[in-house]
Amino acid sequence: MARITYLIVALVATRPASAAAARRDTTCDAAPATYTSISDPGLPDPWKFASGKSVASADDFACRQAEMSRIMQQFELGDLPPAPDLVTATMSGTSMSLSIKVGSNTKTVSVSITKPSTAGASGGPAIIAVGGASIPIPSGMGRIAFGNDACAAQQNPSSHGTGWFFDLHGKTHSAGATLAWAWCVGRIIDGLEQLGPAKTGIDTKKLGVTGCSRNGKGAFMVGAFEKRIALTIPQESGSGGAASWRISDSEFAKGKSIQTAHQIVRENAWFSPRFTEFVNKTNTLPEDHHFLPALVAPRGLFVIENDIDWLGPVSTTVAMKAGRMIYDALGVKGNMGFSLVGGHSHCSFPSATSADLTSFINRFLVGTGQTNDVEVSKANITMDDWIKGWSAAPKISLA
Repeated sequence: MARITYLIVALVATRPASAAAARRDTTCDAAPATYTSISDPGLPDPWKFASGKSVASADDFACRQAEMSRIMQQFELGDLPPAPDLVTATMSGTSMSLSIKVGSNTKTVSVSITKPSTAGASGGPAIIAVGGASIPIPSGMGRIAFGNDACAAQQNPSSHGTGWFFDLHGKTHSAGATLAWAWCVGRIIDGLEQLGPAKTGIDTKKLGVTGCSRNGKGAFMVGAFEKRIALTIPQESGSGGAASWRISDSEFAKGKSIQTAHQIVRENAWFSPRFTEFVNKTNTLPEDHHFLPALVAPRGLFVIENDIDWLGPVSTTVAMKAGRMIYDALGVKGNMGFSLVGGHSHCSFPSATSADLTSFINRFLVGTGQTNDVEVSKANITMDDWIKGWSAAPKISLA
């Protein structure tokens, strides 16, 4: 089989988020033009390529990550475009202006930045808030307001094609809103890198992203598809975020009032029009949302969920426990936490989670201490029902 070399970029997992990104050339099998659907009620195996080859090394996993990304784009998210032809950034006060050129199309957008109050010459950490933040952000930490609706609208299914992402790439581009948001955040980071900490006050090696509910889905996508994010904190993202499509359908069949794939495409433009073909047969998808933590790995990930039926507490617990198993197999279990405390209103941050969240912020954005070992949920689950078809986890380490 033909081989192709990919440039793999990943944060070194055991160092603080301020450490330089590790870079290596990895030789991967040439990717097929398209992937085929399957028939499997269980979560697809993260340790086996579509070709049937098993993941046996760190380089294999980097190639499998690239494959998981392509599969998710093909079946539900749409295509992630490459970087634009040109980004020009300027800073005035607390506003960063970006001029972005793709082909013959150019857009100018503004981004509001609150600089870290304790930033030194190399800048300080900042959290990108997708549509606003519902978590407690430490005092003095930088904040970047990402107006995701302007990038790709989310009013209803007909919103697809509206926003500056589509002005640049065309109204009929395949990307759903959540993947478009990941691309748009990438342009913000381009601008921050171009201007440097002397102007922005921000160290781009210490960037987090968060959002809640629909914007939590987006935050998860940003972390999965924008590798310069050091810490991803999706809050109550439910189906389309932390939940599994398959398991949400299974819970719906048991009478639970839960958001499912076939409902979600009728509500909004978060996913590619391609996904519509599969929403009534999610068992045929060769992917599911445990692939999202697999794509974030080994970078920091702290997933916050709730016990509201609509969000799918069983579904999120199984999918994110599967994600923790992936992190564990890679030797970086402490880099991912999952907290489903429950008993509070939607997007209301539970105080019981404060210490755990702080440990992840300190570890990946401040560069101090260690994360708490967090896997909290009262959901009654049996993991073997969903992962019994998985291959044995490889003995590799990304630490």
